[in-house]
Amino acid sequence: MSGAPKTANSGIQRLSNGSSVIPSSTRADGSVRREIKVKPGYKPPEDVELYRNRTAAAWKNRGKGGVPGAESVQKEDEEASLALNKNAKRREARKKANAAKDTADETAEIVKPAKEAEPKAEEVDPEAEKAKEAKKLAKKLRQARDLKDKKEKGDNLLPEQFAKVIKMNELIRQLDSLGFDSEGEKKADSEQAKEEQSAAGKVEG
Repeated sequence: MSGAPKTANSGIQRLSNGSSVIPSSTRADGSVRREIKVKPGYKPPEDVELYRNRTAAAWKNRGKGGVPGAESVQKEDEEASLALNKNAKRREARKKANAAKDTADETAEIVKPAKEAEPKAEEVDPEAEKAKEAKKLAKKLRQARDLKDKKEKGDNLLPEQFAKVIKMNELIRQLDSLGFDSEGEKKADSEQAKEEQSAAGKVEG
């Protein structure tokens, strides 16, 4: 007597020790599905035998000749065979669909980090950044000058407003280090404008 496990229509194998398992299988991408133990007493739809009521079949075919019930049983056998084939095809299609899905998911997981790892190359214009920073500093400097004027007129300043006035020289130094004057204009441009203004004054004189 052979000790090889019996395989049911559903693919479940009954081992010699009485336990049942769904054997391990290989996915389309080459990875292996592990063996799954089946609970004792569980019987999938594919392994359930079709109920045959011979008495009803014989009554249905009465008077047609031949052995009563024989034709019905043969038809039921053919129908059962067709049903099993359909179930087997559906099961195979499900397996293929699941395998394709697993492969797609794994591929997506591999591709996603690669895309995330790509740095976003954004070109930064250093001159534009300097101008932007100078604009902010010039605005703060104007606010500090306004507050200083208020203080000189006798207005009381809040502590944070007074702190802004104290930082005026620091703001001017920062603008100077960026190459801008205290008005937030580029030094070269502002000097040129002064020269042009001076020349225009001389011509008028």
